[in-house]
Amino acid sequence: MATPKALRQPLSLQIGSAGFLAIWCLLAAFPIIWIGVMSFKSPVDAFAANPFDVVFGPETLARGNGLSLIDIVVGLVVLWITAKSAMGWLPRMVARYSPGGLIAVGWIIGALAFGIAFVLVFFGLLPILLDALNAITGPLGQPILGLTTEHYQTVWVENAFYRNFINSMIVTAGVVAISLTVGTLAGYGLARSGSSLAFWILIIALVFRALPHSVLVAGYLPVFINSAEILSPILGDNAPTLYGQPLAVIAVLVSINQPFTIWMLRSFFQNIPAELDEAARVDGCTHFQAFRWVIMPVMWPGVITTGLFSFLLAYNDFLVTSLLLDAQNQTMVPAIAGYFNRETTTTDQVEAVAAAVSITAPLFLLVMVFQRQIVSGLTAGAVKG
Repeated sequence: MATPKALRQPLSLQIGSAGFLAIWCLLAAFPIIWIGVMSFKSPVDAFAANPFDVVFGPETLARGNGLSLIDIVVGLVVLWITAKSAMGWLPRMVARYSPGGLIAVGWIIGALAFGIAFVLVFFGLLPILLDALNAITGPLGQPILGLTTEHYQTVWVENAFYRNFINSMIVTAGVVAISLTVGTLAGYGLARSGSSLAFWILIIALVFRALPHSVLVAGYLPVFINSAEILSPILGDNAPTLYGQPLAVIAVLVSINQPFTIWMLRSFFQNIPAELDEAARVDGCTHFQAFRWVIMPVMWPGVITTGLFSFLLAYNDFLVTSLLLDAQNQTMVPAIAGYFNRETTTTDQVEAVAAAVSITAPLFLLVMVFQRQIVSGLTAGAVKG
């Protein structure tokens, strides 16, 4: 459909907007792309003054680590197929095979299975097939681009970074599950409440959201340190000390995130006509049945969008996790900072870069898998229905 003449932008404005957007995308994407390139190079190449040495990795190539033209083409094709599958095929499979009313469980299982399958194929099966192809393709199979995965192997295997990843998943799963459970119930109740009390509850929640994170940590800290004594009358000698455990971080991050979750979900619920509740009640549903079977299926885009923000808060948190977790239970972000908090060699710094690149993979997977729901949720939250 053609744009009405009155709404057409002048050419100068179009060029200016496009130029500004291109510069912004370049500035935003450059650091991620650059550290991604560095993480696959030897330390000499990674910190070379010449940017072409960083990109092509002559020292890395001289050590016998590199990619051929066949490797590059096949790898890009596999990545393209993976992105298309995550945005198209996976959502259809989840919608088709998820049990009724358990679409969230289907998404969790589907995303985990998809991520594990990608790791096994891309890092396990694909190198074996490419080695066989390179052996029979002559000049096309000769390495032309220096690349090594030794830093990733060191980080994940020798430095046991997988433990930090598991800890991050425990913390984020707990924060998202509790925040969404409480947030959907509270948001629905406040959206359907006609009393002024709902307004003041939201204002108080907003005040708590504005508090510095260090204030909440300081307030919870004595409770966590003395938790064994506090819980001993109930649990006896088996009462745990919460300080240093993921449960302590989950409690604080939920306290930080819950006001935002309630505000955001309330706005989504307000965009759902109250006539749906009334129709469900006329058909014999209780209030909770109307919420569970009528409202929530309409709300999934909003819930997924809110859940993504909750995930990002817990996944990227540094202050709370670094203050409340001990070394054995540390999450990924503070663990990466630990690489730079000691006297490091260039090899240690490249390993830190590889660890930093690693933690972006789940974020890209989430955005690719849930991009339709995110767009739908943001649109639903922006337009009064």
